[in-house]
Amino acid sequence: MKFYCNKVIGFTKKAVRLSIGGGYIKIAYYDYIGNIDIAGNWIFYGDNDGLVYGKNRRKSKKRATRLIRDRICTFNAKEAIMENSLPKHIAIIMDGNGRWAKKRFMPRSFGHRAGAQTLNKLLKEADKIGIEHITVYAFSTENWTRPKDEVNSLMNLLREYIDDYIKDNETSNIKIDSIGDLSRLDEDLRNKINTLKEISSCKKGLNLHIGLNYGGRDEIMRAVKKMYGELKSGNIKESDINEELFSSYLDTKGIPDPELIIRTSGEMRLSNFLPWQSTYSEIYISDKLWPDFNINELNKAIEHYKNRDRRFGGR
Repeated sequence: MKFYCNKVIGFTKKAVRLSIGGGYIKIAYYDYIGNIDIAGNWIFYGDNDGLVYGKNRRKSKKRATRLIRDRICTFNAKEAIMENSLPKHIAIIMDGNGRWAKKRFMPRSFGHRAGAQTLNKLLKEADKIGIEHITVYAFSTENWTRPKDEVNSLMNLLREYIDDYIKDNETSNIKIDSIGDLSRLDEDLRNKINTLKEISSCKKGLNLHIGLNYGGRDEIMRAVKKMYGELKSGNIKESDINEELFSSYLDTKGIPDPELIIRTSGEMRLSNFLPWQSTYSEIYISDKLWPDFNINELNKAIEHYKNRDRRFGGR
């Protein structure tokens, strides 16, 4: 979709605002090409004919007006940002809830509840800026070894999360599904998860994939068994087996691999999270404990990602 600059809205000491199809963009003064900051958030670098040139306010206004008149400043801003700047899929290892609670002399359940609130806030902001997929590591296959009280607290928190989403379904634009083996969860919780998937299936916003009783090795083993069953029954041939076919047996079938994986609390490992899908993911480690992670921290992670040279084994 093309955006046309059709009117100078106003000037400040640092920027000129131009109306763009119903919204506006803010263009900062630089000696070279203008940095275009859509909705005050994401920066897109245009071609070699900057919209605002030089630091002189009067000259900048004159140049901007001429460019608008000549309709030189048309560009696919939204598409350029989506394709060139933002990762389409971010996976998050939400680590540090327990330590966050301990620092406040509170039980671990207090930290998990704060972490759930952090996720809710982050999802809304991520949806606004155009992230298409977020996968979160909510409960791993290894988490069953934690104290029973903590496991029960996490499961009850999940029940509350689902109930709250169903209650607010009309105002939410987020589509939710799960990855992992749900068979070990209580029946009532499995039913709630299925209801959640069903009522959010028509949503057009961000896709949230919740890892529940998820482990990367477990996922691969389950995929191998399913594929072997298909091979044994004659539904597939050995010559059919390739990476694409194998991926179709994983929990993440139809979901693009994450370009960016974020882990909070400073830990430097993936902990059995998406081993097949993360082969070429960029990894960002934040020292923040998960309840303290916010949109500013997400911006830092995305900025870090944008500065990576992603060659995929080539040069």
